[in-house]
Amino acid sequence: MLPAAMVRAKTVCRRVIGHLPHLVAAAALVVVVAPRLSQGLLRELGVGESVSAPAVAVAAWAAAVAAWAYAVSRPRPVYLVDLSGYRAGPAHEASRAKTIAHFGRCGRFSDESMAFQKRMLERSGLGEKTHFPTSLITVPVDMCLRTALEESHAVIFGVVDDVLRRTGVTPGDVGVLIFNSSLLSPTPSFTSLIVNRYGMRHDVVSHNLSGMGCSSGIIAIDLAKRLLQVHPDTYALVVSTENITLNAYMGNNRPMLVTNTLFRVGGAAILLSNRTADRGRAKYQLIHTVRTHRGAHDQSFSCVTQEEDDTGCVGVSLSKELMVVAGEALRTNITTLGPLALPMSEQLRFLATVVLNRVFRAKVRAYLPDFKLAFEHFCIHAGGRGVLDELERSLKLSAWHMEPSRMTLYRFGNTSSSSLWYELAYCEAKGRIRKGDRVWQIAFGSGFKCNSAVWKALRTVDGGEDGNPWTPELDEFPVDVPKVSLIDEASYKFPDQS
Repeated sequence: MLPAAMVRAKTVCRRVIGHLPHLVAAAALVVVVAPRLSQGLLRELGVGESVSAPAVAVAAWAAAVAAWAYAVSRPRPVYLVDLSGYRAGPAHEASRAKTIAHFGRCGRFSDESMAFQKRMLERSGLGEKTHFPTSLITVPVDMCLRTALEESHAVIFGVVDDVLRRTGVTPGDVGVLIFNSSLLSPTPSFTSLIVNRYGMRHDVVSHNLSGMGCSSGIIAIDLAKRLLQVHPDTYALVVSTENITLNAYMGNNRPMLVTNTLFRVGGAAILLSNRTADRGRAKYQLIHTVRTHRGAHDQSFSCVTQEEDDTGCVGVSLSKELMVVAGEALRTNITTLGPLALPMSEQLRFLATVVLNRVFRAKVRAYLPDFKLAFEHFCIHAGGRGVLDELERSLKLSAWHMEPSRMTLYRFGNTSSSSLWYELAYCEAKGRIRKGDRVWQIAFGSGFKCNSAVWKALRTVDGGEDGNPWTPELDEFPVDVPKVSLIDEASYKFPDQS
């Protein structure tokens, strides 16, 4: 890859060349007008005789060039115009008792595996209305490429249709298209599917991301931000989802059974813009993205892996070191993000403890900055109850700050990369977002990665918007989620048992 400085230099050169006619015209105007104005001003100051007109013209021209170069070298602001979260129909809702019943009916799990999945589900933090694809709640299960594509198509078309409708943007206006789905990458790609479905223009810049885990949604946002620096006056459509049909695990390896109790159907579409005209209607401006990749460490690289068990069943295995790895990745990420976002007082306190420990060899506990002074809202990837508990403790967050993440896990489950957008939609639906508020999105993914995005609200967002996935049952939340919630298996019966 090109060094960042070289990429930046190329971007500046493109902008200067693109604005060259305007630059020449402005410089010519300055050369003609500035000497006369400047000479008059200099005479009033009593120095007009000592400064020649050509010198004034050259200085004025240089000032104009410098001002223009500064203007074109500044990053283009990136706005989030609107977003959409997928909400499956009632036929896809599965209570925990229904989930366990279908796990048992498929006939592939041992008694020990069934008991383990039940215990995990009772402690997962998931509620009674999470969504499964039809393929996994039919008898027998129908796990094949056809049903996997049916699931993905329903999610993709649902959120893209909605976000385009809500923003009034036509497919032909979209200049950048980015799609991410970690575990399903068919041919033609999902980006090609979207281009074909919506008749997008032939020069749309498209990227299809796969294999990058639950943090790939922020990676897609970061990529869109970079592309919007070099493609002026356009929109970027980002679509984040994960496929469940082909990634349910039907074996008896415990580290691979955990995902069955957490992952559910979901997806989101986010419309970004670098058009100045969209600032007035946009919800947020992207302030920072920080990406951390710890794949160089073997423990980090191997803690989340897709693999086959001894019987040939494919699934995603989660290692016992996952929480330790996630903590290390988070510390690395906030070390970079902190100086960008924290107030100076918090940075100085942190620096003081570092100096005391490293220079004076004092045994002082490292100071953990108070990120509540930098952000009003926290959207933490709803990867599981353990992840949320650990981040609540380590970042010293309140129950109010954790509510969007916990309610997302309860209502929609772990929807992978799209969970952050359900959390932001929750904040909007509850009327929490006020103009000037800052939002910190934190995501973790295989590899191992920890990625952050910081947004600033450009306006107060009205709660209960049409199309928000929380609106239909907003008054039901928040709910209390106990540490352990036992499952009454007798509460669900198959239709043929009624």
